[in-house]
Parts: sequence; C-alpha cells; structure tokens
Amino acid sequence: MVLLLSALLLHSIADDGAFDVRQHVSTVTRYGVVNNITDNSFVPSNIPDQCTPIHLNLVARHGTRAPTKEMLKELNDLALRMEVLLQDAKEQKLALQKVPAWFRGWKSPWQGKLRGGELISEGEDELYNLGIRTRDKFPQLFNEDYHPDVYAIKATQIPRASASAVAFGMGLLSGRGNLGAGRNQAFAVTSESRASDILLRFHDCCQNYKVHLSIAYRKSQEPTVLKLKEPALHEITHALVGRYNLNFTRQDTSSLWFLCKQEASLLNITDQACALFTPSEVVLLEWTDDLELFILKGYGNALNYQMGVPLLEDVVQSMEQAIMAKEEEHAPGSYEKARLRFAHAETLLPFSCLIGLFLEESDFEKIHKEQPLQLPPKPPQRRNWRGSVAVPFGGNNMMVVYSCPAKSSSKYFVHVLHNEHPVPMPGCDNSDFCPFEVFKERIVAPHLKYDYNTICNLESENPKPMALTSKLSQMFRWLFAQRF
Repeated sequence: MVLLLSALLLHSIADDGAFDVRQHVSTVTRYGVVNNITDNSFVPSNIPDQCTPIHLNLVARHGTRAPTKEMLKELNDLALRMEVLLQDAKEQKLALQKVPAWFRGWKSPWQGKLRGGELISEGEDELYNLGIRTRDKFPQLFNEDYHPDVYAIKATQIPRASASAVAFGMGLLSGRGNLGAGRNQAFAVTSESRASDILLRFHDCCQNYKVHLSIAYRKSQEPTVLKLKEPALHEITHALVGRYNLNFTRQDTSSLWFLCKQEASLLNITDQACALFTPSEVVLLEWTDDLELFILKGYGNALNYQMGVPLLEDVVQSMEQAIMAKEEEHAPGSYEKARLRFAHAETLLPFSCLIGLFLEESDFEKIHKEQPLQLPPKPPQRRNWRGSVAVPFGGNNMMVVYSCPAKSSSKYFVHVLHNEHPVPMPGCDNSDFCPFEVFKERIVAPHLKYDYNTICNLESENPKPMALTSKLSQMFRWLFAQRF
C-alpha cells in the first residue's frame, strides 16, 4: 500500500509539473513561491465597469523571518544529535557510504546567533512589493495625499510585524513624499500593547486559549496531534533507517523535516535535509503539519477562530463607515480609504476561518453550528486546507468594498482576495464578489453571538468547543481507515 500510495502521488506530481519542495513546507513557505497558486476550477467574478472601489481592508502576516530563539536552539541540538547518530553507526560498524556528505560535521547556519525572529531581507522585499502591487491594483483608493486617518497602518508590537508594516508602507507610498532621492513618504504605524491587543494578538490575550487548551494538550498522556501524526512519522522513519543505515527515531525525522523547512524557505537550499526525503514523504510530512495547524489554529476547535471576532467586527465597522461616507458624499481625503493591518499566522488564519475560506460549502454551515469537521484528507487526495497557501510568510486577505450604482440587487459589494487572488466564499454561494448585506448576514452575523470577554475569560463558562480531542475515538477510526 505504501508503494501504491507513493506511485499515485508521484503520478499526480508529474501531472502538476516539477516538484518544488519549497511549495510544501506549510507555514514556513515564502510568499513568492506560492502566491500564484490558485484553484484553476474557480472562475473569478467579472466586476462591472460601473463599480468602483471605495475602501480596502488588509489583514497580512509578516514577511519571511529568521528562526526564532527557540528554533535556533532546536537547530543547535540537531547538530549534536547528528554527531551521535554517526558515532553510534561507527560503533556498530554500520556501512556509512549512503550517508550524504553534508551530514558529516553539519553545523547550523545560524550557529552563534543569540537573537532571532527578525524580518530578513526577503521578507522586506515581500511586503515592499506587495505594497507597490496593492497601489497599482487599486489606484482609485490610493490617489489621495497621505494622512494616517485616510490610510491607517496598524501592526502588533512584535518587531517583525511592525517592520513588515514599514516595508509595505514604503512600497505603497514610494515616490509620494519628499525624503531622499526616492522621494519617500514618512508615515505612521500604530500598535496596541501586547497585553491588550485583542484585534491583532487576540490569541495572546485570550486566557482560555492560552491556559485552558494548553493544559488540556500538555497534560494528556497521548496528545491528539502527536497521535495523529505518529503513523506517518513511523513509516517515514522506518524508510529513512533503511535508506541511510542510521538509527533515526521519530523525533529525528521531525527535526530533520524542521531543518528542511528552514533551509528551503530561508536559504533556498533543497539538496541537503530536504533531499533526505522522497517527494511523497515531503507531501506526507506537509500533511502532518497541516493537521496540526488545523487542530491548534484552524477549524479544529471553534475557540481558535471565535476569539478573532473583534477583528471581524473592526473590519465590518470600517466598511460601514466607508459606505456611510460615500452615501453622505464626504469630500475626498476626509474619510478612511484603507485600513492596513500586519500581524501573524495566529491572526490571519483564524480570520480566514471566520470568513469561511478553504472550506467546502457543506462545511460552512457546520462551523456556525459548532459541528466537527473532517480532518484534511491524507495525500494523494486533494485538499483545500494547505498551510503553505492559507498562511505563508506575507500571506494576506484583502476585502475591498465596491460601490455599484448600476447593480439592482445591491449597491455595495465586498470583493475578497486571498494572497491577491479572488477566492470563493462558501457563505456567499462560492462567489468572491458578495453583496454587502449578504456578507454581513451570512458570513459575519452568525459569529457575533460570541463575546470575546465571555469566551476568553477563564471564569466564564466556555462555549462548546469543536474540539477534536473530544472526538478522539472517532478520529482514530478515521485515521486507521486512511492507513497506508
């Protein structure tokens, strides 16, 4: 069955073109590698010429960043573990000719680095160029002189997020000011305190998410996520041991996959750690990452996205204010035309869940009823839920309000783009161009029954979570039905 699965997967890879491991490293994926991956079966709406954009909301993840302090330690620990593996093999007199040359004496490229997590030059480019493209795509929105009340730029207090906001603003406003040879424009980036930022760091302020869920997972003897990933890691570890004659453990497989992702995304190195794995193994490891993402940050538990409701409310409020300004014929430059936010995967992903992205239409109704969803299907089955597409570095959602006087059904529409491409919304009959009233009624309103303080306060009664932990036996039956 393993061989059959591999053959089917490799066949599908061949159909799709050359395999690029950089497109399969889940949330560690660089924006430029995946931002043009779209659903070819989806036909975007043809927006009438009479419709004009009047307001833009942006929710973006920071750009590509260096490994964090915790990641730096993991990479240094891996170097020591690789030495132990080689030494054990020598003591057991195992043949080492299959071990790649780079493996011997490998040291982390970030060895000696004491701090991490900062935006790197590639990340700066991602956001700078996104700013330029956003201005070029919506010239009617960005034709005013800069003022922070017209173009509000917000970021979390985490440096990589605020640096991403600065890079985006430099691109968006390039050539619009008087500073230096590039005629740069000075602009403001505002941030809330990390302790109270329920718009962009709601995950950091929600005590039920931080404490209650973490206790549930950490105290469990067999955490759900690890149990679900275990069969795939076991099979791949067994293959690695046979392939390289080293006594790899499942933890070694996880660590080498972690190294592969860092090398591929940050250094464009794909012929070292990534080359240890076959394409089918890479896709399977990507799936295990996406499972974890689904359960801990996505649709796997309703609290994951319910705590993002304040951000959703802020988005809709800004839309309504723009519509009111249009209705009352406010003078150009006297009202906000764009609200631009820069945060993290833990912000963008729950927000995408709130508006129902990466779902089948039947699943959209389930999230409003807090019914559990099927886990993302195992390769080679295709799935909508892919971390590399949903929330890469620099990933973003744009929601553009259009005024359409000639439309009889509605006067205002919301155009939703993910990573700059129109994306279907199950809550709007799989359209990317949704009447504002429908957007509010079908997509937004069902979530507004959740009050942030109520669902996040440890002393309050928690809403019934759509937690996969409570469905453990059901999931194990599903998992074993999907075995290799």
